[in-house]
Amino acid sequence: MEREMVPAMKHTMRGLSLVLACLGVSLSAVADVRLPKVFSDHAVLQRDVKLIVWGWADPGERVTVKISKRSGQVAADQDGKWKVVLSPLKAGGPFELVVAGKTTNTVKDVLIGDVWICSGQSNMEFGLGGADNAQAAIQAATNTTIRLLHITAGQLAAPATDIPNVWTVCSPQTISGFSAVGYFFGKAIQGATGVPIGLIESAWGGTAIELWMPPAAWQQNAELAKRPVPGDLSRIYNGRIAPLAPYGVKGAIWYQGEANGGDDDIYFHKMSALINGWRQTWGELSEKRARAGVVPQHDLSFYFVQLANFQGPNQNPEGGDGWAKIRMAQFKSLQIPKTGMAVAIDVGAANDIHPRNKEDVGTRLARWALGNDYDQSRIVCSGPLYKGLKVEGDKLRLAFDYVGQGLMVGRQAGHGPAVEVKDGKLQRFAICGADRKWAWADAVIAGKTVLVSSTNVVQPVAVRYAYSMNPEGCNLYNKDGLPASPFRTDNW
Repeated sequence: MEREMVPAMKHTMRGLSLVLACLGVSLSAVADVRLPKVFSDHAVLQRDVKLIVWGWADPGERVTVKISKRSGQVAADQDGKWKVVLSPLKAGGPFELVVAGKTTNTVKDVLIGDVWICSGQSNMEFGLGGADNAQAAIQAATNTTIRLLHITAGQLAAPATDIPNVWTVCSPQTISGFSAVGYFFGKAIQGATGVPIGLIESAWGGTAIELWMPPAAWQQNAELAKRPVPGDLSRIYNGRIAPLAPYGVKGAIWYQGEANGGDDDIYFHKMSALINGWRQTWGELSEKRARAGVVPQHDLSFYFVQLANFQGPNQNPEGGDGWAKIRMAQFKSLQIPKTGMAVAIDVGAANDIHPRNKEDVGTRLARWALGNDYDQSRIVCSGPLYKGLKVEGDKLRLAFDYVGQGLMVGRQAGHGPAVEVKDGKLQRFAICGADRKWAWADAVIAGKTVLVSSTNVVQPVAVRYAYSMNPEGCNLYNKDGLPASPFRTDNW
């Protein structure tokens, strides 16, 4: 009987080998200890936090993880999953990450530093090769302490467990198709701190914010929960964000909103859902707190870009056209803890939804990170942000955060900080009275404030600044060369 089974077994094994070969898998590799691709050669692992390494093996198989002077061991569970948690490491490297069970995986040239996710739609996806001064930027991009991971996974109905991509070292050969905003952000951080930087580009052109939310995020937001759940909710999150956790990250930068350009204040609630959802994705809980129903949170910094100027200018002082309202929702999103907003109202292009000046956008995002995450408190993170209003007879006095070295009439000339326009006049301020009839206003800088008035409005009650799709000529800056955000003081 046994002899009769041998040929059949051989036939079955040959058949299985053939199937596996078609899938690109060898029979001997089926039981190998396996890591997700985010742990590949040239990776950056997050410093100063618990180092979580995970993967798959045979059920019950003992797996040992070693890096530098850290090591840990665990047995794979009944589903073949395992996770080892090591104590934090300081910035440095390169190291080898060795994962051993019945087989051994050695991940080479690993740095310990800070990892940032670069996400959103096409303006984050926009490659360095298409940006201003691309040739010079690409030729200067040799930096072995910046590492790149460009995720290209598709949309999925359920969260994935792995990604199809691996890390590369930043160089002229690898940077051209990588996010220009992400690269300039990482370059500025690495140059200012010397810390190795890992950039994970996970961006997709034309995508709405709903696609990037975790599955539970919509219902967890009180305002969104009143509305029908989008049918495509989470489909990109499932393929491009979910498989990254719990890989250690410092934070995220986000450039998105064009696909939600018709949104008003609801976009603030969508941003809240997205950010809180991602923080939960990376959150860790003790067993005791989990049983108590506490929602996990991660201290993930989140910095985003306010939509740039686009299309023809609007000469109506009332404004409110195009992306004006979603910009207000983005401004409001600064209420979410550990966020920051790079204003781009002066670096867009009337005839191009993909403006080529990505350097200023990336470095403005980097200012927020340097000021908040890298103890460089002397850095002014932002241009002026409207804070409050005071009525003074027939004038309104506006106060601002992030005045920096003072307010100025400025002009963005090429790249870098704006320059002061001596004897220049502030533009794009509108004012109205209780009748809600808007008129262009005279606006003058008075110390750290701006006084706004109009001969057509005797008793003013509200001000709008740069409140249109393309507020051409808006020119309020601080003397650090950063533009003021568009704002409105009314809520009509």
